[in-house]
Amino acid sequence: MITFKLNGLEVQVEDGSTILEACKFYGIEIPTLCYNEGLSSYGGCRLCLVQIGEGENAKLVSSCTYPVEQGLKVRTNTKRVINARKMMIELLLSVCPSSKTIQDLASKFNVRKVRFPVRHEDCILCGLCIRMCKEQMQSGAIGFVERGYKKKIMTPFNIKSDVCRLCGGCMYICPACQLRCQGPDAQTDVCNACLSLEPTCINVYDDYQCWMGTTGDCGTCEGRPDQIKKKKRGSDSR
Repeated sequence: MITFKLNGLEVQVEDGSTILEACKFYGIEIPTLCYNEGLSSYGGCRLCLVQIGEGENAKLVSSCTYPVEQGLKVRTNTKRVINARKMMIELLLSVCPSSKTIQDLASKFNVRKVRFPVRHEDCILCGLCIRMCKEQMQSGAIGFVERGYKKKIMTPFNIKSDVCRLCGGCMYICPACQLRCQGPDAQTDVCNACLSLEPTCINVYDDYQCWMGTTGDCGTCEGRPDQIKKKKRGSDSR
């Protein structure tokens, strides 16, 4: 067993576990997009970022690919982590605003605008379809080609694959194929129809104060305990 600190609490997990697996075991929700329990980890979407270490040595890592180490200190909801996740969601929105999955993430994390040129692509290069085809369907009919901004997913030599069984597994798992509620003719790049309130405690403590992770998403935190008491006294005197 490996002992480490997760959001200030000393916990234990089995050797070989990733940070994401440890968080799921202890009931702490980490947003993911390119991760699926039945597939190998890819770490491409960067939504599952967490902060490890402290002070100047603290850094952000993808929790789905980073193995837990003895004595590791992990924070899952610091202001730095939340801002990084918001930036990644905003970038994903600029690539594929038609995805309901990405729109839901934007609403959950209070992303209300896109500051980047919107491209309306049909693929976000999460690699889920490639891993589904190879690891679950035992086919391997598609894969990544090219690099950098030219990178895309296609069959070898861009011709019909002899090993593709037309099972539809790639479409089933694709987040870009899940069309947003407003349909293909949506008037805005960001929907926000299911917008969640932003937790206020993060601006005071530089971290969520609800160690179980997602409780802070309710937006009811009022900051320091003395502020809460003052507000309560003011409401009681009316």
